[in-house]
Amino acid sequence: MHKTVDTKRIAIYLAFAFGIAWVTSLVVYLTGGLQNSPKVIAGTGVTLALVLIAGPVMWAPALAHLLTRLVTREGWANTALRPHFRRAWPYWLAAWFLPGLLTMLGAAIFFLLFPRYYDPTLATLRTMIGARAPAGFELNTVNLWLIALAQVAQGLLIAPLINGLFTFGEEFGWRAYLQPKLLPLGERRGILLLGLIWGVWHWPIILMGHNYGLVYPGAPWLGPLAMVWFTIILSIFLGWITLRSGSVWPAVIGHAAVNGMAGLGAIFVQGAPNSVLGPLPSGLIGGLGFTLLALWLFFRLRRTTIPLEQ
Repeated sequence: MHKTVDTKRIAIYLAFAFGIAWVTSLVVYLTGGLQNSPKVIAGTGVTLALVLIAGPVMWAPALAHLLTRLVTREGWANTALRPHFRRAWPYWLAAWFLPGLLTMLGAAIFFLLFPRYYDPTLATLRTMIGARAPAGFELNTVNLWLIALAQVAQGLLIAPLINGLFTFGEEFGWRAYLQPKLLPLGERRGILLLGLIWGVWHWPIILMGHNYGLVYPGAPWLGPLAMVWFTIILSIFLGWITLRSGSVWPAVIGHAAVNGMAGLGAIFVQGAPNSVLGPLPSGLIGGLGFTLLALWLFFRLRRTTIPLEQ
């Protein structure tokens, strides 16, 4: 591991990571953005924007990792791909279950503070089911709360595994490559800087309405800033479990768990809450569970770094 910051490789890596993602985001914008993207499979919800974001955008950090190693002839040591499951299993468990629990905690806090936005009838979920149900389906026979509980169970148990196919593209770049390059700054500063970079990297799709929509108080500027805050607190959690496990896989699972549970609060919403506040975890209040965990973990990080065990 470098004793000083490897600014040359960091610059090359960031050029690839931002270049691939932002050029792809430009294509999304020029072809209708997130709202009016053309369907790539007729009769489905699969749009060009969905394909490009789940593909080239989310995989841009991993591609940047590979390309940087090739261009700079860095070699293939220290890729953090060994799972170390026998000794790191507590971090795997934390990655798998904590994001879902923290997402539910943040949503609960949001609805306690803003009870007018809480809908115990689950009308939003009813509308979603009705839009997908076959003709003649009797929606009144469905217990919506059982479906909501099934959504929670799926998000906690299955989503981390399925979504990991996509979040690997980000984590193999951010946590497995860029984070070790920033650690000579110290764990705290390195992980905070990574969170800032990660948030700015999201800005093109945030400005197109991802996470916060297009209409909210302070639009379009507060959404990108709120995203930076969320990526910083999430970076502390994912960075900590990567360091302590010596593997990128807990971060892949943790990121996948966040994505899998992120939309849960939306099914309990009525009205139009400020998306910058919540109830989703990317909101300042909806993300309070992650913020509290990040504050606790931050002071457990070292001011100086230790090398990853590969």
